Amino acid sequence: MTNANMRLLLGSGGLSTPERVEAWLQAFDAFLGDIDRFLFVPHALAAHDRYVAGLEERGFTAGRTLVGLHREADPVAAVEAAPAIFVGGGNSFRLLATIQAMGLIEPIRRRVAAGMPYIGISAGSNLACPTIMTTNDMPITAPDGLDALDLVPFQINPHYFAGRTWIRQADEQFLPYGGETRDDRIREFHEMNTRPVLGVWEGGWVRVEGGSTHLEGSPARLFRRDADPVDLEAGTRLDALL
Repeated sequence: MTNANMRLLLGSGGLSTPERVEAWLQAFDAFLGDIDRFLFVPHALAAHDRYVAGLEERGFTAGRTLVGLHREADPVAAVEAAPAIFVGGGNSFRLLATIQAMGLIEPIRRRVAAGMPYIGISAGSNLACPTIMTTNDMPITAPDGLDALDLVPFQINPHYFAGRTWIRQADEQFLPYGGETRDDRIREFHEMNTRPVLGVWEGGWVRVEGGSTHLEGSPARLFRRDADPVDLEAGTRLDALL
Protein backbone atom coordinates (compact mmCIF):
# COMPACT_ATOMS: atom_id res chain seq x y z
CA MET A 1 0.00 0.00 0.00
CA THR A 2 2.99 2.32 0.52
CA ASN A 3 2.80 5.52 -1.57
CA ALA A 4 4.74 8.76 -1.72
CA ASN A 5 2.25 10.52 0.58
CA MET A 6 2.66 8.08 3.43
CA ARG A 7 4.80 8.95 6.45
CA LEU A 8 5.51 6.21 8.97
CA LEU A 9 7.87 5.87 11.94
CA LEU A 10 7.82 2.27 13.17
CA GLY A 11 9.87 1.61 16.29
CA SER A 12 10.96 -1.75 17.65
CA GLY A 13 10.77 -0.64 21.27
CA GLY A 14 13.18 -1.59 24.00
CA LEU A 15 13.78 2.01 25.10
CA SER A 16 15.56 0.83 28.23
CA THR A 17 18.66 3.05 28.17
CA PRO A 18 19.07 6.84 28.14
CA GLU A 19 20.84 6.62 24.78
CA ARG A 20 17.95 4.74 23.17
CA VAL A 21 15.40 7.13 24.63
CA GLU A 22 17.30 10.16 23.37
CA ALA A 23 17.71 8.71 19.87
CA TRP A 24 14.01 7.80 19.64
CA LEU A 25 12.85 11.19 20.90
CA GLN A 26 15.05 13.00 18.40
CA ALA A 27 13.60 10.89 15.58
CA PHE A 28 10.06 11.36 16.94
CA ASP A 29 10.48 15.12 17.20
CA ALA A 30 12.02 15.49 13.75
CA PHE A 31 9.34 13.27 12.21
CA LEU A 32 6.44 15.32 13.59
CA GLY A 33 8.10 18.67 12.89
CA ASP A 34 5.59 21.52 13.31
CA ILE A 35 2.74 19.22 14.38
CA ASP A 36 1.96 20.21 17.96
CA ARG A 37 -0.50 17.48 18.99
CA PHE A 38 -1.20 13.85 18.19
CA LEU A 39 -3.80 11.16 18.85
CA PHE A 40 -2.40 8.40 21.05
CA VAL A 41 -3.81 4.86 20.92
CA PRO A 42 -3.14 3.13 24.28
CA HIS A 43 -5.26 0.05 23.66
CA ALA A 44 -2.43 -2.49 23.50
CA LEU A 45 -2.35 -2.17 27.31
CA ALA A 46 -5.24 -2.45 29.77
CA ALA A 47 -4.49 0.61 31.94
CA HIS A 48 -5.01 3.43 29.44
CA ASP A 49 -4.75 6.43 31.76
CA ARG A 50 -1.66 5.02 33.43
CA TYR A 51 -0.10 4.46 30.01
CA VAL A 52 -0.73 8.07 29.00
CA ALA A 53 0.55 9.40 32.33
CA GLY A 54 3.72 7.34 31.99
CA LEU A 55 4.44 8.72 28.54
CA GLU A 56 3.94 12.27 29.72
CA GLU A 57 6.05 11.81 32.85
CA ARG A 58 8.95 10.37 30.85
CA GLY A 59 8.83 13.11 28.23
CA PHE A 60 7.73 10.82 25.41
CA THR A 61 5.39 13.48 24.04
CA ALA A 62 8.39 15.65 23.08
CA GLY A 63 6.55 18.73 24.31
CA ARG A 64 3.42 18.09 22.26
CA THR A 65 -0.19 17.70 23.34
CA LEU A 66 -1.23 14.06 23.63
CA VAL A 67 -4.90 13.28 22.99
CA GLY A 68 -5.84 9.83 24.31
CA LEU A 69 -8.16 7.92 21.99
CA HIS A 70 -9.74 6.21 25.00
CA ARG A 71 -11.08 9.60 26.12
CA GLU A 72 -12.76 10.37 22.78
CA ALA A 73 -16.52 9.76 22.52
CA ASP A 74 -16.32 9.14 18.77
CA PRO A 75 -13.14 7.20 17.86
CA VAL A 76 -13.71 7.47 14.09
CA ALA A 77 -14.17 11.23 14.29
CA ALA A 78 -11.03 11.46 16.44
CA VAL A 79 -9.00 9.64 13.78
CA GLU A 80 -10.49 11.79 11.03
CA ALA A 81 -9.50 14.97 12.89
CA ALA A 82 -6.06 13.89 14.11
CA PRO A 83 -3.01 15.67 12.68
CA ALA A 84 -0.94 12.56 13.56
CA ILE A 85 -1.48 9.21 15.25
CA PHE A 86 0.80 7.33 17.64
CA VAL A 87 -0.03 3.67 18.42
CA GLY A 88 1.70 2.41 21.53
CA GLY A 89 3.14 -0.97 22.42
CA GLY A 90 1.72 -3.80 24.49
CA ASN A 91 -0.20 -6.85 23.30
CA SER A 92 -0.77 -6.94 19.53
CA PHE A 93 -3.81 -9.23 19.74
CA ARG A 94 -5.60 -6.93 22.18
CA LEU A 95 -4.65 -3.90 20.09
CA LEU A 96 -5.93 -5.33 16.81
CA ALA A 97 -9.14 -6.67 18.38
CA THR A 98 -9.89 -3.25 19.87
CA ILE A 99 -9.12 -1.33 16.68
CA GLN A 100 -11.38 -3.70 14.76
CA ALA A 101 -14.19 -3.35 17.31
CA MET A 102 -14.02 0.45 17.09
CA GLY A 103 -14.22 0.31 13.29
CA LEU A 104 -10.87 2.06 12.85
CA ILE A 105 -9.04 -0.11 10.33
CA GLU A 106 -10.31 1.68 7.24
CA PRO A 107 -10.31 5.21 8.73
CA ILE A 108 -6.67 4.87 9.78
CA ARG A 109 -5.68 3.39 6.42
CA ARG A 110 -7.42 6.19 4.58
CA ARG A 111 -5.89 8.96 6.67
CA VAL A 112 -2.36 7.53 6.47
CA ALA A 113 -2.67 7.04 2.71
CA ALA A 114 -3.60 10.73 2.48
CA GLY A 115 -0.50 11.77 4.43
CA MET A 116 -1.36 11.69 8.15
CA PRO A 117 1.85 10.71 10.00
CA TYR A 118 1.66 7.31 11.70
CA ILE A 119 3.97 6.45 14.57
CA GLY A 120 4.03 2.95 16.00
CA ILE A 121 6.17 1.26 18.58
CA SER A 122 6.33 -2.50 19.17
CA ALA A 123 2.67 -3.63 18.89
CA GLY A 124 1.91 -0.36 17.12
CA SER A 125 4.51 -1.30 14.51
CA ASN A 126 3.01 -4.79 14.17
CA LEU A 127 -0.36 -3.13 13.51
CA ALA A 128 1.11 -1.21 10.56
CA CYS A 129 2.10 -4.46 8.82
CA PRO A 130 -0.10 -6.59 6.54
CA THR A 131 -0.80 -8.91 9.49
CA ILE A 132 0.22 -9.28 13.14
CA MET A 133 1.58 -12.79 12.46
CA THR A 134 5.15 -11.83 13.40
CA THR A 135 4.36 -10.38 16.82
CA ASN A 136 6.04 -11.87 19.89
CA ASP A 137 2.86 -11.70 21.97
CA MET A 138 0.52 -14.33 23.38
CA PRO A 139 -3.00 -14.40 21.87
CA ILE A 140 -4.72 -13.23 25.07
CA THR A 141 -7.81 -12.46 23.01
CA ALA A 142 -9.02 -13.40 19.55
CA PRO A 143 -9.33 -10.59 16.99
CA ASP A 144 -11.45 -11.03 13.91
CA GLY A 145 -8.60 -12.47 11.88
CA LEU A 146 -4.94 -11.44 11.87
CA ASP A 147 -5.01 -8.93 8.99
CA ALA A 148 -3.83 -5.52 10.14
CA LEU A 149 -3.47 -2.06 8.57
CA ASP A 150 -1.27 -3.17 5.64
CA LEU A 151 0.54 0.18 5.48
CA VAL A 152 3.84 -1.44 4.46
CA PRO A 153 4.42 -4.46 2.18
CA PHE A 154 6.47 -6.42 4.74
CA GLN A 155 6.26 -7.79 8.25
CA ILE A 156 8.16 -6.47 11.27
CA ASN A 157 9.35 -8.55 14.19
CA PRO A 158 10.01 -6.03 17.00
CA HIS A 159 12.50 -6.62 19.83
CA TYR A 160 14.42 -8.95 17.52
CA PHE A 161 17.63 -10.58 18.69
CA ALA A 162 19.78 -13.29 17.14
CA GLY A 163 20.89 -16.54 18.71
CA ARG A 164 19.72 -18.58 21.66
CA THR A 165 18.57 -17.45 25.09
CA TRP A 166 20.60 -18.55 28.10
CA ILE A 167 19.09 -18.92 31.57
CA ARG A 168 21.13 -18.28 34.72
CA GLN A 169 20.72 -20.95 37.37
CA ALA A 170 21.02 -20.63 41.16
CA ASP A 171 24.63 -21.82 41.00
CA GLU A 172 25.40 -18.95 38.55
CA GLN A 173 25.78 -21.34 35.63
CA PHE A 174 24.05 -20.50 32.35
CA LEU A 175 22.04 -23.15 30.54
CA PRO A 176 20.62 -22.76 27.02
CA TYR A 177 16.88 -22.30 26.72
CA GLY A 178 15.49 -25.28 24.83
CA GLY A 179 12.77 -23.54 22.81
CA GLU A 180 12.84 -22.00 19.37
CA THR A 181 15.01 -19.01 18.59
CA ARG A 182 13.53 -15.92 16.97
CA ASP A 183 15.08 -17.04 13.67
CA ASP A 184 13.37 -20.43 14.03
CA ARG A 185 9.97 -18.80 14.48
CA ILE A 186 10.41 -16.53 11.48
CA ARG A 187 11.50 -19.53 9.44
CA GLU A 188 8.25 -21.23 10.46
CA PHE A 189 6.35 -18.15 9.29
CA HIS A 190 7.97 -18.53 5.86
CA GLU A 191 6.97 -22.17 5.65
CA MET A 192 3.42 -20.89 5.20
CA ASN A 193 3.78 -17.24 4.11
CA THR A 194 5.77 -15.31 1.54
CA ARG A 195 6.10 -11.72 2.79
CA PRO A 196 9.55 -10.50 3.88
CA VAL A 197 10.11 -10.12 7.61
CA LEU A 198 12.33 -7.42 9.07
CA GLY A 199 13.63 -8.34 12.51
CA VAL A 200 14.44 -4.96 14.06
CA TRP A 201 16.77 -4.91 17.05
CA GLU A 202 15.67 -2.98 20.12
CA GLY A 203 16.32 0.75 19.88
CA GLY A 204 15.76 0.77 16.11
CA TRP A 205 13.01 1.94 13.83
CA VAL A 206 11.87 2.01 10.21
CA ARG A 207 11.11 5.38 8.63
CA VAL A 208 8.90 5.58 5.55
CA GLU A 209 8.85 9.01 3.96
CA GLY A 210 8.85 10.47 0.47
CA GLY A 211 8.27 7.05 -1.04
CA SER A 212 11.43 5.55 0.47
CA THR A 213 12.03 3.26 3.44
CA HIS A 214 15.06 3.51 5.74
CA LEU A 215 16.34 1.53 8.71
CA GLU A 216 17.54 3.77 11.54
CA GLY A 217 18.75 3.55 15.12
CA SER A 218 19.94 -0.07 15.21
CA PRO A 219 20.69 -3.04 12.95
CA ALA A 220 18.09 -5.45 11.64
CA ARG A 221 17.95 -8.85 9.99
CA LEU A 222 15.94 -9.33 6.81
CA PHE A 223 14.27 -12.70 6.26
CA ARG A 224 12.88 -13.77 2.90
CA ARG A 225 11.37 -17.07 1.92
CA ASP A 226 13.86 -19.54 0.39
CA ALA A 227 16.79 -17.19 1.00
CA ASP A 228 19.47 -16.78 3.66
CA PRO A 229 18.86 -13.99 6.18
CA VAL A 230 20.66 -10.72 5.50
CA ASP A 231 22.05 -8.53 8.28
CA LEU A 232 21.50 -4.81 7.74
CA GLU A 233 23.14 -1.82 9.40
CA ALA A 234 21.34 1.31 10.55
CA GLY A 235 21.15 3.77 7.67
CA THR A 236 20.31 1.12 5.08
CA ARG A 237 17.75 2.10 2.48
CA LEU A 238 15.30 -0.80 2.31
CA ASP A 239 13.22 -0.13 -0.81
CA ALA A 240 15.03 -2.48 -3.16
CA LEU A 241 15.38 -5.20 -0.51
CA LEU A 242 11.70 -5.19 0.39
